[in-house]
Amino acid sequence: MTDRAQVTAENGRLLRRVTYASLATALLLIGLKTAVWLMSGSVSLLASLTDSLMDAGASLINLLAVGYALTPADKGHRFGHGKAEALAGLAQSAFITLSAGLVLWQGLERLRQPMPLDGAWYGVGVMLFSIIATLLLLRFQNRVIRRTGSTAIRADALHYRSDLLMNTSIIVALILAWYGISGADALFGIGIALFIALGALKIGRDAVQILMDHELPEEVRQEALALARAVPGVMGVHDLRTRESGQQWFIQMHLELPAELPLGQAHALGEQVRLAICERFPQAEVLVHKDPV
Repeated sequence: MTDRAQVTAENGRLLRRVTYASLATALLLIGLKTAVWLMSGSVSLLASLTDSLMDAGASLINLLAVGYALTPADKGHRFGHGKAEALAGLAQSAFITLSAGLVLWQGLERLRQPMPLDGAWYGVGVMLFSIIATLLLLRFQNRVIRRTGSTAIRADALHYRSDLLMNTSIIVALILAWYGISGADALFGIGIALFIALGALKIGRDAVQILMDHELPEEVRQEALALARAVPGVMGVHDLRTRESGQQWFIQMHLELPAELPLGQAHALGEQVRLAICERFPQAEVLVHKDPV
């Protein structure tokens, strides 16, 4: 098995595990938050429950999308199926925005018609448990993101990071409401909804960038150029093109080589460049064109 194949296989195993972990965490929190929300009627807790429902939906989308994205290239998709991850991120963005709108509406209604809270301390307990579970999941997700750079998992982790702030604010809201500070629960719920909506816009923007074949980060491009120019015999490099598709990067460039160089030597120099870049970026598929100078 080649180095790139080994990296792809290991990344695939990690991605599947983290999507299962994310879905299981979301389902557990949905059960707990539903029970306590029915007891308390808290808008901020409803916002958190809605967020957990979004987490479960997004994790399910990720599970399906990542599985499809890891499918090997076939005759109909010669560049693979990696953009399914970006489609999952776009679906998450739409789903999250809709849910945030529903929570915002509920918060405004509660401001208009205030209601007392019951069982607020149960809600505090659930939020503390949610924070611990989220921290454990984020630790796993961050390890997978560092290894794979997955767009879908990055979007999922962004959402769970916002959960930490949201869960902390809900604890404050429940305590304030318990001590009779009118409107605190509804106001926190509205603030959380707006925060969720901003996160959804970022997820959607990143997904669109990938679907539109946006270039890889500039530092990656510059390093690829430097690696190519460092190969003895290469006179220059131009027309660098890059893009991302799921777990795979595509890098294309034109090498400037002496016009009198025999074809075999020109090919060998091209292979040195390709291997140097692939060694640095195992997830990359590199295409090198040779131009006589």
